[in-house]
Amino acid sequence: MLPAARALPPRLPRRLPPAWRCPGPRALGTGRARRSEALAEAPLDTAAKRYSPKVQQLVRDIAGLTLLEVADLNALLKETLKIPDVGVMPAAAATLLPSQAAPQQEEEEVPMKKEKTHFTVRLTDLKATDKVKLIKEVKNFVPGVNLVQAKKLVESLPQDIKANVSKEEAEKIKAALEAAGGTVVLE
Repeated sequence: MLPAARALPPRLPRRLPPAWRCPGPRALGTGRARRSEALAEAPLDTAAKRYSPKVQQLVRDIAGLTLLEVADLNALLKETLKIPDVGVMPAAAATLLPSQAAPQQEEEEVPMKKEKTHFTVRLTDLKATDKVKLIKEVKNFVPGVNLVQAKKLVESLPQDIKANVSKEEAEKIKAALEAAGGTVVLE
């Protein structure tokens, strides 16, 4: 046998009775607002935001200022709101005014050029009569070179004799090679 059919609740009318109807929309902050009412009145992200006339007027006023006036406004706001200065980023340095960029350029020119500390000794020319003396001197200054290799090196000028040497050592090598009949350039 089939179980007894349960009684279904009575069917609700299409229109709710007035007691069951929701009251009309209420302003937020007046009593308990329903979640659906608060969401319906909240601005959506896709909707254009409306700004107050006071804010719109401020934007128009600031947009009409010159760059010097904007800089003064910035300084006054920092002073009034007690905002600490933050270091300028390198990308922001390109947006400086020409009058502000000029002192920076002067500072860059002030530092003296660093004195070169490492030199390359380059043999550029030789006297034919002093070729043997020069080959012996090149053999003395180039490590791991025998007389045949020194002769090939001297015959295929210009050649670097020694690279990345101190100023004193470069001067010493230059004096020795020039005494042996060669022309030397320090680079």
